[in-house]
Amino acid sequence: MRSDIAVFSGSAHPELAEEICRQLGVPLHPTRISRFANDCLEVQLQANCRERDVFLIQPLVPPVQENLVELLLMLDAARGASAGRLTVVMPHFAYARSDKKDAPRISIGARLVADLMVTAGATRVLAMTLHSPQVHGFFSVPVDHLHALRELAAHFRQYDLSNTVVVSPDLGNAKEAARFARLLGVPVAAGAKERLSDDKVQMSAIIGDVADRDVIVLDDEIARGTTVLELLDLLRKQNVRSVRVACTHGLFADGALDRIGAEPDVLEIVCTNTVPVLHRSPKLRVLSVAPALAEAMRRIHWGESVSALFDAR
Repeated sequence: MRSDIAVFSGSAHPELAEEICRQLGVPLHPTRISRFANDCLEVQLQANCRERDVFLIQPLVPPVQENLVELLLMLDAARGASAGRLTVVMPHFAYARSDKKDAPRISIGARLVADLMVTAGATRVLAMTLHSPQVHGFFSVPVDHLHALRELAAHFRQYDLSNTVVVSPDLGNAKEAARFARLLGVPVAAGAKERLSDDKVQMSAIIGDVADRDVIVLDDEIARGTTVLELLDLLRKQNVRSVRVACTHGLFADGALDRIGAEPDVLEIVCTNTVPVLHRSPKLRVLSVAPALAEAMRRIHWGESVSALFDAR
């Protein structure tokens, strides 16, 4: 790497930042985050930023608001230190779910937070598996949007897939599930889901043939796990042979990992390390996206194509 790159991490996921830097062969520069007596945060980037290509690694994970303010302050600090370019590396964008106005007098949080980042100084964003495609367009700066389908596909190729079908929990994720199924060379099906509230969904049917099949359930993220558990009930009624659950962002809030892992027909739960995995289960496998993020950062730094990462494998 050229010497004019500087990588910093907030407190959201320093382990991922350290792994990315090991892949790049560059140091992770220290960030000092302190809190005043009035509860306000102060951020100091403890390395030179002047005219350097600065990358700030910070997924928006719980506590989301704390980590968001940290990121905004890091951006402001780097901009004030005359950074040459400021790229936000955001493996998980929690506000991406707030992508539409589906009730009166509510905010579109994803667009607002995107505006805040740009106002604070972001000149580019590197994200992974945004909740919906339109979120990409909320940013007024270039966005490189990666996915973890190759990492997940490489994992599942170790199994006999001759009788396997990929199932999307809802029609909104069906396009990504179809891409994943093509990588594995298997068919795809999808659940018909209606979300009644943040913690309640209703699953009415499965579109596609799943009877007597080995199923891989693919979702972009698992938070409380209500969607997956509802889908499991439907899959049992159709007499599937086995179930493996996969997602990019394994948030596993409110005991979701234990609840899904307790289901006897779930053989495995697979996620990536875009977010810190705070809970463990004998059925859980965590795959690293650090190599993919590091390669994307390298290409951004050298002005090479990031979309070329999707052409192979």
